[in-house]
Amino acid sequence: MISEEYLYAIALRECSHIGDINFKKLVKTFGSAEEAWKRGRKEYKKLEGMGLKTVSDIGNEEHLKYAEKELIFCEKNNINIRLRHLQEIPFLLNECPDAPAIIYQKGNSGDSVRKLSIVGTRNMTLYGKQFINDFFEATQSASYVSVSGLALGIDKEVHEVSLQYRRPTIAVLAHGFQFLYPSKNKKLSEKILQEGGALLTEFSSSRKPDRENFIQRNRIVAGISPSTIVVETGFGGGSVSTAAFANEYNRDVFALPGKITDVFSQGCNQLIFHHKATAISTIKDLINLLGFNKHEMKMEELFPHSESTIQLTDNQNKIYQFIKGNPQISLDDMSQKIEVSAHKILPIILELELLGKVKSFSGRQFIAI
Repeated sequence: MISEEYLYAIALRECSHIGDINFKKLVKTFGSAEEAWKRGRKEYKKLEGMGLKTVSDIGNEEHLKYAEKELIFCEKNNINIRLRHLQEIPFLLNECPDAPAIIYQKGNSGDSVRKLSIVGTRNMTLYGKQFINDFFEATQSASYVSVSGLALGIDKEVHEVSLQYRRPTIAVLAHGFQFLYPSKNKKLSEKILQEGGALLTEFSSSRKPDRENFIQRNRIVAGISPSTIVVETGFGGGSVSTAAFANEYNRDVFALPGKITDVFSQGCNQLIFHHKATAISTIKDLINLLGFNKHEMKMEELFPHSESTIQLTDNQNKIYQFIKGNPQISLDDMSQKIEVSAHKILPIILELELLGKVKSFSGRQFIAI
């Protein structure tokens, strides 16, 4: 029987103004999700930086009914519910300030085994495919679990080649367990579980794979591992956001450089050029940097290219102009003032840094340059 703490945690997380950071504040103040649910609205003045509007949805019986249905769904479908405040989520992920309050999990995430996140474009080329296959072949004797996002292209190749070498792999989903996106990967998801891997998501069962969920998903891919490898990505591709989160969490980021004429190497080249990722020169060197150290396979030396000139998009220009008008503003203050969540702003700021338009300082502060 699942403890009532899980019931109240799900209900609390469903409240319209309670994200992961506010959830953490509530639990820290009141001691548990159950107490936060029962007392948060009445005693909101105890909560630093949270007003009546933020807590107004706490206690809504509809959320409690939803949570009851969610528990039933999870029990029927062998889904484990893991709560951050009970120290149940992967320990590296738990270190992240915006880690999910709840993780829904099928399978075994291998908490005691090192993770390695490998991500990239849906438009994989033969170059990226060859790198992935060479890397897994060269690291057969190393102990790690691969992590990716179950998308088509690079993600799919990572999961499939990992299984080919009998290595468990974790797929982080951008939706709840009532869905599987893309549907083409249904058999792959089943095989991941059969071979001792896991499917993870922070989204409750009925959440659809909406566009904004994918960037939110990427912070888990970055946060769960000490290192992230970006294989191929265009400038501004989804993997750039994964790299942004990994940098924010002080994790190692590696990128596979490519020709300056190759569209799907552009993002990797820019990450390297702006010191947001270490260039992968040979597989042997990468293995040494990852601390695996026992392999001799080599690869041709590859080099980064000079910065490209790209016109700002509307979103980039909006953030740039705001930073320009508010020097050294913090990420949290910016998020509040423009009413856009921090996890959506951060990848745009990274893009602006790559373009040489913004500079970051410690404490998540930024200035326009």
